[in-house]
Amino acid sequence: MGLCAAALMLCANPITALPAAAQNQSFDAYLQDVARHARSEGVSQSAIDGVLSGLTPNQRVIDLDRDNVGSSSSSSSNSFPSMAAYLQRHNTQARIDGGRRALTRIGSTANRIEREYGVPAEIVVAIWGHETSYGAVMGGFDLPRSLATLAWEGRRRDLFERELIDVMKMVDRGVRRDQLVGSWAGAFGNGQFLPSIYLRLAVDGDGDGDRDIWNSDVDSVASIANYFRDAGWRSGQPWAVRAYVPNNANRSGIASSLNAPVCPRVHERHSRWLTIREWRERGVQPQGSLPDDALAALFEPDGPAAPGYLLTQNYRVILEYNCSNYYAMSVGLLADEIAR
Repeated sequence: MGLCAAALMLCANPITALPAAAQNQSFDAYLQDVARHARSEGVSQSAIDGVLSGLTPNQRVIDLDRDNVGSSSSSSSNSFPSMAAYLQRHNTQARIDGGRRALTRIGSTANRIEREYGVPAEIVVAIWGHETSYGAVMGGFDLPRSLATLAWEGRRRDLFERELIDVMKMVDRGVRRDQLVGSWAGAFGNGQFLPSIYLRLAVDGDGDGDRDIWNSDVDSVASIANYFRDAGWRSGQPWAVRAYVPNNANRSGIASSLNAPVCPRVHERHSRWLTIREWRERGVQPQGSLPDDALAALFEPDGPAAPGYLLTQNYRVILEYNCSNYYAMSVGLLADEIAR
């Protein structure tokens, strides 16, 4: 999900030279196909026209997408960048202080969210901080243009065509066309939701009849909390606890044999799941409170000589938001600092 911010002029200036598509079909012809699909799903003609009219492909979006593929594939070796260095760059004191101010800003809403959704407010605020710096940087790309470009280009057509049609459904449900601005990859608002997520999980947290995740702090944090509840957040359980791991721990004996269907390189770095009682029997001591029968996986992001963590199911919920150990660890640790 993450945000790639850009200047507004990138959206405003049309690209005169058409980029190469992954199929032999003009951009306009492809949009006519999308319009037919949208009509078959009940989207109004006014929403179709309002979203698709005048769109041109954006070469900058295609370049960013291809750069994203290159950066992902370039890290295919067995070595991993330093987690400590990543955290130093991302969990700065400014971001921690900003999170504490944001928590104060939402006031009593924080307690209400915890009661209603079962998700700690500091976790929600940490997501907000990582995605958009607490609303300061939400992106300047025209969403329909970005989504239409990515769908037409074809590498992930099923994903982006679905999101483009869902943008039209958002307009049918009252979202203004001029609100449809966000990241180059189609995410928007304080929590950087995709259109399909907005339709399914955004909520009206302040009771004004609108699900405004652009301008309303309350709607934004309630919607993020609803996302976490839907993904299976377990109330009353931390995302992880620090763990003391003895030097003689048999790490090969706790290696996971899980073949994760999604983000395998993320999950292959975790041990197999054991109860806290079983971890203690192996000499691994949690440095926080977890019941003996709670399941946890050991993660030593920078190796045996660095801090280790016992991850709970709630860590996996953070991974649902962005499937990266670096992202999930930084969110969890930022939340801990905000709450401190």
